[in-house]
Amino acid sequence: MVMLSKIQFCSHLTRHVAFCHLSVHRHKQRAGKEGQVLHRSKRGWVWNQFFVIEEYTGPDPVLVGRLHSDVDSGDGNIKYILSGEGAGTIFVIDDKTGNIHATKTLDREEQAQYTLTAQAVARDTNKPLEPPSEFIVKVQDINDNPPEFLHGPYYARVPEMSNVGTSVMQVTATDADDPTYGNSARLVYSILQGQPYFSVEPQTGIIRTALPNMDREARQEYDVVIQAKDMGGHMGGLSGTTEVKITLTDVNDNPPKFPQSVYSMTVSEDKVPGEEVGRLHAKDPDLGDNGLVNYRLIDGDGITMFELSTDSETREAVVKLKKPVDFETKRSYTLKVEGSNPHVDPQFLAWGPYKDEATIKISVEDADEPPVFVAPSYTFEVEENAPEGTLVGRVHAKDTDVANNPVRYMIPRYTDVEQFFSINSEDGMITTTRPLDREAQPWHNISVSATEIGHHQDTKVRVNIKVKDVNDNPPEFATNNEVLMCETVAPGKVEFLKLSIDLKHASFYISIFFFYLNSCLCVPTDSTASIYVLRKGFSRLTQDVYYLPIEINDNGFPAMSSTNTLTIRVCSCDSKDTILSCNVEPYVLPAGLSTGALIAILACIVILLAIVVLFVALRRQKKEPLIVFEEEDIRENIITYDDEGGGEEDTEAFDIATLQNPDGANGFLPRKDIKPELQYPIRPGIGRPAANSVDVDDFIKTRIAEADSDPTAPPYDSIQIYGYEGRGSLAGSLSSLESVTTESDLDYDYLQSWGPRFKKLADLYGTKDCSINDADDGEDS
Repeated sequence: MVMLSKIQFCSHLTRHVAFCHLSVHRHKQRAGKEGQVLHRSKRGWVWNQFFVIEEYTGPDPVLVGRLHSDVDSGDGNIKYILSGEGAGTIFVIDDKTGNIHATKTLDREEQAQYTLTAQAVARDTNKPLEPPSEFIVKVQDINDNPPEFLHGPYYARVPEMSNVGTSVMQVTATDADDPTYGNSARLVYSILQGQPYFSVEPQTGIIRTALPNMDREARQEYDVVIQAKDMGGHMGGLSGTTEVKITLTDVNDNPPKFPQSVYSMTVSEDKVPGEEVGRLHAKDPDLGDNGLVNYRLIDGDGITMFELSTDSETREAVVKLKKPVDFETKRSYTLKVEGSNPHVDPQFLAWGPYKDEATIKISVEDADEPPVFVAPSYTFEVEENAPEGTLVGRVHAKDTDVANNPVRYMIPRYTDVEQFFSINSEDGMITTTRPLDREAQPWHNISVSATEIGHHQDTKVRVNIKVKDVNDNPPEFATNNEVLMCETVAPGKVEFLKLSIDLKHASFYISIFFFYLNSCLCVPTDSTASIYVLRKGFSRLTQDVYYLPIEINDNGFPAMSSTNTLTIRVCSCDSKDTILSCNVEPYVLPAGLSTGALIAILACIVILLAIVVLFVALRRQKKEPLIVFEEEDIRENIITYDDEGGGEEDTEAFDIATLQNPDGANGFLPRKDIKPELQYPIRPGIGRPAANSVDVDDFIKTRIAEADSDPTAPPYDSIQIYGYEGRGSLAGSLSSLESVTTESDLDYDYLQSWGPRFKKLADLYGTKDCSINDADDGEDS
């Protein structure tokens, strides 16, 4: 017997269509040999995917499906349990009936499916009646998302003049709906704006050009709107749009063009080469290198007078003057200029030629020019010593303007500071103002200025004046007129003299008068004279110097002559006639001293020097006082008094009277370093205190007055250092360092009577006592 057990799974769609899936599991009954019947029951889940429509907005929860077990007899003892994704929150189950509901609106774009686990348990014991099993709830897609362009807006560039169908760019839209279910995600592209210039492929979104010969110079930018629509573009589909800005890039499709065929320019004749004459510009609407224009002169009668360049900023052709122009010579020029593109696109070569030509007419304007000298420079000659007013030469300048005004001349003073020359202002004649000396200045370089009457412009020319030589200087020795001659010279020896003469009159002769000799010698062309020795036997001891008078005559006009004395010095020479000495003093020294005598003299000198040095050293070690005292005088000395006495018991204590100089009483102090010749009496009016006076202030003033009035006194002061007086002294040490810290009962009020020089000590010691007493008085009060 076959027993059937079944479980039903029902899924209700939103259209209230129920789908039931039956699963029948057969249980076979088998009989054994004893006739027993065996029952084997197997639960079977027939699973199918449950579906729930997304974005359901009805008032009741959506029934997703129903679970039913064949062990459920309907008595309520079975409880259905649901677990997994969204169980209890999104999906709930009726534990009695097994109905599963969706309590929330689902979005497939957020989560496309949910995995759940179902199990049937006993209601009273929660004991599982069957093993748990998993099933899937899929969210069924609807067309609820429009296409989106994630990277818009787009920017694209395409060359101008592109062929039809040239690809510009591709745009892509995305749809969040399920591409595997229906047509919700099947997109179709179309162009809403930008026709007829561009088109788009419906399936790929590739944008292409739709018109030929789109010119950037006519329109450069285009705004194109592309639409993407789902549901295959059918009615009811959702759509999205994006904007594409397309820019046409430049190509060299336009030749340069001059706005005018003829240009007129003017230039003044006073312009200098390099100055600008005018400008012209060939227009090219292309950009960058495509719009560059090169200019050149190709023809015209002024092609040698003018040049052409290009302004790097404005790209204009600049016409400049190459050579000076002259209004009186030529008054107009014609130029033909060409402007061309250096970069030509071969694709558009047939659209050429990529160049243009224009004509430039340049008129020369008359200008007030300064006079022009007929020669660039002048060179004149004038003889030296020429009298004042001698004509040197003439310069000439003319006015090249049409007016041809008269010209006036002058010599700028800075070119002729000493005013050697003058010029006639009307005819340009240059004359001398004084005789010139070629030997002082052989050339004079001056300038002459020419100016038109009634105008301020002038021009200058260089004038070089050469002073011609005349025979006005007698010949003379050019070098030192002294000749050195060996005393062993042989007769016929030649000595040379260098002469200084006027080169124009180089022909001259020399007359020599030497004792018994009177001869005439010829002089070579190198201005040297030959002196011949006529005898031998010269001796320095007999005569070491000879004075030879020489008369020099030239052949100039007028002839000039001079008499010069040549000094010939006899010298000692070796065998090769090399001069050793020309000094005669060693020969007149007294002779007869032997070498031993010279050594003895030197030894004595050395001994004397050693004694002097030793004496000076001893004197530096022990210096005697400069002043001699008959008795011990400590007036101008530093005495260290460190002898300890017997204190108050010392009957020979120091007395201030010892500072009195007994020798100074009569106004004279003996000096050891000098011997005074006069006695300087003490000046009247200076009182001298008594020997036993205790007025120290008067004593010091007296001593200062004596030192100031005594010219024999040393220029230094004295200082006394008093050390310790002795153990028995009530005052103890006189040191101020110990006195400050010692509590002494001594009264120092007597310091007040010593005068202003001891006021500081009186303030240091007397004030303390006074301040203490004052403090005590304050406390008592």
